Amino acid sequence: MDELSPDAPSALAPPPARTIPSPHPLKLLAIVLLIAWAGLLGYQLSENAGMREQSNAASHRLDLFAAAVDGVVNRYAHIPSALALNPDIASLLHWPTDGGRIATANRYLERLNALVGSIAIFVLDHHGVVLAASNWNRPDSFVGENLAFRSYFQQAIAGEPGRHFAVGTTRGDPGYFVAHPLREGDRVVGVAVIKIGLDGLRDTWRSLGTPALILDHNDVVILASVESWLYTALAPLSPLAQAEVERTRLYNERPIGRFPFPLPPALDEAGAVVEVTRTDFGLSSPAPGTAAYLAQGRNLRENGWRLVVFSDLRLVRNQAVSHAALAMIGTGFILLFGAFLSQRRRILRQKLEAKAMLEKANRELEATVARRTEALTRANALLRKEIGEREQAEQTLRAAQDELVQAAKLAVLGQLATGITHELTQPLGAIRTLAGNALEFLRRGDRTTVEKNLGIVARLTDQMGRIITPLKTFARKSPAVPARVDVAHAVANALFLLDARLQKSEVKVDNRCRPGAVVAWCDQNRLEQVLLNLIGNAADAMHDQPGRVLTLSAAAEDDEHVTLTVADTGPGLPESVRARLFEPFFTTKPAGEGLGLGLAISRDIVRDFGGDLVADNLPAGGACFTLRLPAFVGETA
Repeated sequence: MDELSPDAPSALAPPPARTIPSPHPLKLLAIVLLIAWAGLLGYQLSENAGMREQSNAASHRLDLFAAAVDGVVNRYAHIPSALALNPDIASLLHWPTDGGRIATANRYLERLNALVGSIAIFVLDHHGVVLAASNWNRPDSFVGENLAFRSYFQQAIAGEPGRHFAVGTTRGDPGYFVAHPLREGDRVVGVAVIKIGLDGLRDTWRSLGTPALILDHNDVVILASVESWLYTALAPLSPLAQAEVERTRLYNERPIGRFPFPLPPALDEAGAVVEVTRTDFGLSSPAPGTAAYLAQGRNLRENGWRLVVFSDLRLVRNQAVSHAALAMIGTGFILLFGAFLSQRRRILRQKLEAKAMLEKANRELEATVARRTEALTRANALLRKEIGEREQAEQTLRAAQDELVQAAKLAVLGQLATGITHELTQPLGAIRTLAGNALEFLRRGDRTTVEKNLGIVARLTDQMGRIITPLKTFARKSPAVPARVDVAHAVANALFLLDARLQKSEVKVDNRCRPGAVVAWCDQNRLEQVLLNLIGNAADAMHDQPGRVLTLSAAAEDDEHVTLTVADTGPGLPESVRARLFEPFFTTKPAGEGLGLGLAISRDIVRDFGGDLVADNLPAGGACFTLRLPAFVGETA
């Protein structure tokens, strides 16, 4: 055969594989930086868009809040100017000490206050003393109180309407005071004032769904959704402002604290981002770290107030993080797709190169095949000859194996014949005994006993016809016919069949099974056959023992199983025997006395019931075989 030298390059050798070059570290760094830049850009764009959206929503809330403040504050601001038209009020200003005019004015102001729902309406003379008030009949009435220090009075007595927020000196509740001068010609003779409650704005806090506050002209918080913010200033009051507050008792001598976190002094609708903690917003159990809020403000020029709302930026930043992740993923996908296209082009180029090399190799191979065809033909002929020889050898081996299997079957059949003879010996002995007894009782004329014995003989005859079925179950499983079986009855039948053998062997039987006490779900004939084998083995085991006692007992193990034990006072089971006790054809009896199939077949029978058969030694000596059988649980079992 013509062969190539092992040192020569083979024409069949594939082209050397091309390794994929590892990416350069700088390229990897550039890719990482590009993905990071995409994520940062996505975060900034998303955050800016979210901030604009939050700002627009906050502007809308400011519109609603400003409208609510305007509705609460200005709805009844015209009431003081209308009092100048009431003759009772004008009369009171002419005769301020007249009790009747004071009472008439008080009742009128009381009715008017009840109608509009304000905190109080009262009238002051040109000295600032309250002449009449809607709360004249209350312990905290304003009547007689001098309020000349209030700035709203000073503005109104100077001829201009006055209005501002203040904390009441009598009741200590905050309110918005609107004052209007009462004139007689060109002269101001008194001042009418209405105190408007701001409790209606508390519902507005809840409708906003976000923290908010109102600052007065001193940048002091006069209303807030967070209770701890009240009467705190964004910055310390100047000495001049502090003196003015003390003179007018604007906050009723309440201490003005510092706002818990810094805010820009001129906060407008453009807003500013502030970092706050949970305690800054009056929340308990503070969590570590800070939260970002967008603070936006709007000035109420008519009142000199400034509204500030806070928008939580957590959703904005979480969304920005999500968009940044999407931008990074998208960028990575684009880069990956580009790398895929580049790699695909590289692979296509390599395929074209490989194709050209394969075509060249194919031409070389054709020449090589032509040289080797003759040698391969000869080798093929030799191979066919060798295959024929091997097939002939396999046929010979298969025939030999078939002969060995047949020989093994014949040996087993011979052993089974011996076993069948052994298993039929006991029923035949019982039939012989019963037949002899029947003849004797027939001579005596005891037909009842004769009929009973003949019935037993008939049943034993049927049992002998089925006695080889357990031997079949060892080689091939056969279905059992389960039924309700009284364990005591099956034990009694087995003892009856072995009675002569037990008496001959001088075995004392201790039968503790009581009729009806334990009921199993199995085949009675097969159970009796198992008991015959176990009792017979126990009698054989106690053959050389001085005290031969066979104990049978049954009990309910649980709701689903019962146990039946066969115990003897023999020598017990050595460990070497227990390990192989249920092996087919294993026996400790002398040759010719048993096949070693009894226990194996018995366990197969019990397992067909859904139970088991186990063997153990008793502490006092002797062997104990325990049958675990399914319990009968009713008609539906």
